[in-house]
Amino acid sequence: MALQVYSTLTRKKEVFTPIRPGQVSMYVCGPTVYKPSHIGHMVGPVIFDTVKRYLRYLGYQVTWVTNITDVDDKLIIAAEKQNTTVAELAKRMTDDYFECLKSLNVTGIDHFPRATDHISGMIEMMQTLIGKDLAYPSSGDVYFDISKDEDYGKLCNRDPEQLEAGSRIEVSDRKRNPGDFALWKSAKPGEPSWESPWGAGRPGWHIECSCMAWKLLGEMIDIHGGGLDLQFPHHENELAQSESFTGKPFARYWMHNGLLKMGAGKMAGSIGNVLNVVEALKHVSGETLRFFMLTTHYRSPIDLGDWDPRSPGAPVIPPGLDNAKKGFDTFVRFAERYARISGTAYHQLSVPRERQDGRAFQKPEFAELLGRFLTYMDDDFNTGGAVGVMYELVTVLNRLADSAKLESTQAISPERDAFLEGATLLKEMGQILGLFEQAPPERAIGGGDQIVAGLMSLLIDLRNNLRAEAKGITDKTNPLKKALFDQTDLIRKRLAELGVTLEDRAGGTDWRLG
Repeated sequence: MALQVYSTLTRKKEVFTPIRPGQVSMYVCGPTVYKPSHIGHMVGPVIFDTVKRYLRYLGYQVTWVTNITDVDDKLIIAAEKQNTTVAELAKRMTDDYFECLKSLNVTGIDHFPRATDHISGMIEMMQTLIGKDLAYPSSGDVYFDISKDEDYGKLCNRDPEQLEAGSRIEVSDRKRNPGDFALWKSAKPGEPSWESPWGAGRPGWHIECSCMAWKLLGEMIDIHGGGLDLQFPHHENELAQSESFTGKPFARYWMHNGLLKMGAGKMAGSIGNVLNVVEALKHVSGETLRFFMLTTHYRSPIDLGDWDPRSPGAPVIPPGLDNAKKGFDTFVRFAERYARISGTAYHQLSVPRERQDGRAFQKPEFAELLGRFLTYMDDDFNTGGAVGVMYELVTVLNRLADSAKLESTQAISPERDAFLEGATLLKEMGQILGLFEQAPPERAIGGGDQIVAGLMSLLIDLRNNLRAEAKGITDKTNPLKKALFDQTDLIRKRLAELGVTLEDRAGGTDWRLG
């Protein structure tokens, strides 16, 4: 099937047809850099990085812009509290944001424009809007007049009065209408400011994105993305001022991702229940975090489960993320198994970068699984369904490795060739989702502490000796045989209670934490 994308503007799935054949422009709203990135800040980047990866897999050239809001009320307040400058705080938090993106394999963003580098373009847009009588200056401020925009509210499918009633809108006696929004704010003492035809001041939030999208991607773009919480007022206002400025449709597809939720609540800095990315990475890998965000369809909420870090005795990571870690460990173990069979690292395996229809595989079920994977991705980037197909494929590959005893021989065989082919296909699927690009964490097998490693080796040898002795007793009714096997089971059980998993395979027994 052809790729279909759900657009918030039309409220339906549409066949994806870019403005320029073979090329896609994408703008995704970025962070206001006044505090460290929590895992909720990574949801949008991970999702739209996956969108770009799949579009490139389909053969499109994609240009993706994500802005950095480096001047804002929140930044000014935070900088004052920390006794630093807005510029210093913005740089420090931007660096933190970039490191978090890198940890989660978000590599597809082509441009990171900063709002403060585009002030002149914003002033140009405001002057044009004033010239069209769609905006007005008022005592040093500039406001967009929503009464002059006949279809204002179309993105949210609400009339202006409904939008005003359901949202917090800045109150000012300088406005003509309560719903009018600021394009320019006059400077207050001690705040960062720039000169303009209306006096010293700084831009409003919404005009920043409109300007940067226009300057870097043109008057019309293919995809505009962001979190569901940005639909109003930010995206509604952005759409209104951009289309009023150009007289053309702003974005062909408006994509909004669901947000993180914690049981019946949400993760929010104002509540104090956030999990910063840096803290999360102490307990799970960046790829595990990414995997967690992709196991749900991007338009649905991502459930962390009931968790509050402020509660005494709360687990270090939310239950939803812990479950995702256990699920992703299936693929981590497979990567290690592939390395044992092939002698090469799985994350370094080269795979096709573009879709190749009509491919032949040694095992017909590989073709069937690839077809279903692509069908899910073509259906509005359904990564949750695609991950399910990957689980099916890794199960097939593990059964093949077990039945052919591939870990106990390096001999060339049809089964080994099929295994390697299927492993390459799994890596190809993972590449589209931005997974399997990092080496398995060192803690996955063995462990770094020499004493712990030595004790584990001793326990494994003891268990293997007990198993060998039990297997040597041919009389199945001999009570000693059962007693010996009971001891081996006890060792496995007690280690599992300590978070240690034993893995028996043809070449011996390995152990892992978690």
